[in-house]
Amino acid sequence: MRDVTILGIESSCDETAAAIVRNGQQVLSNLIYSQIDIHRQFGGVVPEVASRKHVETIALVVDQAFKEAALNYSDIDAVAVTNRPGLIGALLVGLSFAKAFAYALGKPLIAVNHLQGHIYSNFLEHPEIEFPAVCLVVSGGHTSLLLMTSPGDYEEIGSTRDDAAGEAFDKVARFLGLGYPGGPAVQKAAEKGQAGVITLPRVFLDRNDYEFSFSGLKTAAMNQWRKIEQGQPGTVYDMAAEFQAALVEVLVEKTISAANQYSARNILIAGGVAANQELRNLMKKRGKEIGVSVYYPSLQLCTDNAAMIAGNAYYSYQKGDFSPLDINAHASLMSW
Repeated sequence: MRDVTILGIESSCDETAAAIVRNGQQVLSNLIYSQIDIHRQFGGVVPEVASRKHVETIALVVDQAFKEAALNYSDIDAVAVTNRPGLIGALLVGLSFAKAFAYALGKPLIAVNHLQGHIYSNFLEHPEIEFPAVCLVVSGGHTSLLLMTSPGDYEEIGSTRDDAAGEAFDKVARFLGLGYPGGPAVQKAAEKGQAGVITLPRVFLDRNDYEFSFSGLKTAAMNQWRKIEQGQPGTVYDMAAEFQAALVEVLVEKTISAANQYSARNILIAGGVAANQELRNLMKKRGKEIGVSVYYPSLQLCTDNAAMIAGNAYYSYQKGDFSPLDINAHASLMSW
């Protein structure tokens, strides 16, 4: 079978990314232009600013991806692009560029679900993953537990009722004055503190299902911090450590329970919060205790990137599952 080389484009939030991947595994280039420094001053992503920056940088990032891969535009077999979910303006920039690029080259277009791309990041580095697998998707906008019986076959068995895990990290970090993005800021502060000095609830941990809720945990953290400011024992570092521990414990125990119920061969973690070291360590520890291997992407593949989009599109290319040039972008997940 001949090689298949796919250009991937990702612009769902505040990273403009382009990558070229061969046969769904070999990453020839993976370029990311991050806007974190721009949005840090606002304490979060400003959609209009993100969209405008994508317009300014996308052509340059794509061109650099080809240079790094030492390929010409005509050397690719397809163009893959994120079309959902995400910030609608940001998505439209990447989708419009990809449509024009594919049309000009006479190559097929493949629209990719951003979250499925995050899941595929695991397969870029761990082709040995076996099924059935339970996958925990944790990001700024989504927290879900999925059962996977084969690549591309997803059944959602649980999700958050309110805030996503990454969203909770961002809101608490902002309230505590720790900075943006919240996940890394809380993790860094937690390293200097001790969980247990302050007590926060493990929300929904006592329920016999795979649903999550982090809004109440966020509110409890804010209320406890006000008490500390009024003289109750504790530091911002202790608060960060307890908040991280409370959130991670629920994520891990729900995932382990699902792995047991569905006789999973493997556990996968995907999304930006998969970079959290406490989550990685505890999931590995608990997975080992029940005899299930745990996989997560390297740190560079946890953040939004285009290698995961191009890699995921390889399955669609093999099946001839191409997208029409009038396909639209969608802010919501719609379906798995």
